[in-house]
Amino acid sequence: MGWPLTTLTGRTIAFLVAPYGVEQQELTSPWQAVAESGGVPRLLSTAPGRVRAVRHHEPGDTFAVDGPVAEADPADYDGLVLPGGVANPDQLRLDRAAVAFVHACCASGRPVAAICHAAWTLIEADAVRGRTLTSWPSLRTDLVNAGAQWVDEEVHVCRDGPGPLVTSRKPGDLPVFEDALVTEFVHAVAKRRT
Repeated sequence: MGWPLTTLTGRTIAFLVAPYGVEQQELTSPWQAVAESGGVPRLLSTAPGRVRAVRHHEPGDTFAVDGPVAEADPADYDGLVLPGGVANPDQLRLDRAAVAFVHACCASGRPVAAICHAAWTLIEADAVRGRTLTSWPSLRTDLVNAGAQWVDEEVHVCRDGPGPLVTSRKPGDLPVFEDALVTEFVHAVAKRRT
């Protein structure tokens, strides 16, 4: 990673996932990157309790939810991470509170990072129009139809909007995705301090 341990000290980063189906590595690896940079990751979901991750199609571990997204205030967070997995964003985009939270974070200029299939939630939140993103390749048509430009890159940072949007394609892109999201969270924090 290479970031000082205090880079994100005092900053809280939301991770939003559905009760079932988040790709475990896409949750735990960025979570660790935020924590190792001094940030406080908090897990939000559409229901309280625990969420069940998956490892591709096999059940993974469970993780305790810090709070339901319906009760979360985007102003309490300095950034948002949307992990992927096929079932996870498909459930999130059907939840009004989750979509409203993502929309508010994007519209407020907070940095948002999404990997793999998580772009589905961004589409539902009307946060991709006029933006350039990457994703799992099967989402290309969905993104283009929603007004985005799609690129096939390990990570893409789009600054053509209220706030930076960091996107990646797959678990193999996690190292560069994490570096980019921490960088954007740091810049956003510094910008708000001035």
